Amino acid sequence: MKIDLITLFPEMCEAVLGESIIGRARKSNAIEIECHQLRDYALDKHRRVDDTVYGGGMGMLMKCEPIALCFEDICKKRNCTPYFIYMSPQAKPLTQERLKALSNLDNICVLAGHYEGVDQRVIDEFIDEEISIGDYVLTGGELPALVFIDALSRLAPGVLSNNECFTEESHFNGLLEYPQYTKPVSWRGIEVPPVLYSGDHAKVDRWRYEQSLINTAVKRPDMLEKNELSEEDKAVIKEYYDKSESLNK
Repeated sequence: MKIDLITLFPEMCEAVLGESIIGRARKSNAIEIECHQLRDYALDKHRRVDDTVYGGGMGMLMKCEPIALCFEDICKKRNCTPYFIYMSPQAKPLTQERLKALSNLDNICVLAGHYEGVDQRVIDEFIDEEISIGDYVLTGGELPALVFIDALSRLAPGVLSNNECFTEESHFNGLLEYPQYTKPVSWRGIEVPPVLYSGDHAKVDRWRYEQSLINTAVKRPDMLEKNELSEEDKAVIKEYYDKSESLNK
């Protein structure tokens, strides 16, 4: 997978994308990420990429031509037209399901907006999809772009050591992840569930699945509406709530 990021702050982005798992994956060539300074494509000596908004209003707007020139240059370098994503608070919030679909693409370009956003003509002519990381507004698109790239990159082959690192995580299969524990077995009088060190892998798998069901029912019941639960699954959830209700009496 190759990802190009168009930004006003490439140094900021490189500081994040050069560290930890993503940084190691880039060094091993499991994934290719390149940050592009948008000001390099400005048309004046002051390297301005923004201007005032037609019709009046607060703030500045990112201009069309620098973005168009940068993207067209990326297309030439990649010898293809990458799927172009604009990070926007107006878009639908990003989901793991959408990340899985996008992870099948070979080339993606991400635009990190700034100021009051970008000229609508850029969106109409170049952008394939707008993506949000939540229903709130930040000072710029770099943080959302980094969140998106991190979440997407870890799904690429070779980035994580094992596919189980993400296939058993929250959201991947429509459920939240089960509780996890490490040593010691007893901490301040609180015990690790014995099944987890019983050595019976079938029972461990069953316990984890049931705990995922319960965790999702308690924290994100809206997610269960998208899953077809079996009668056994429903019984697990009902038993949990019945026990919780009796303990609270």
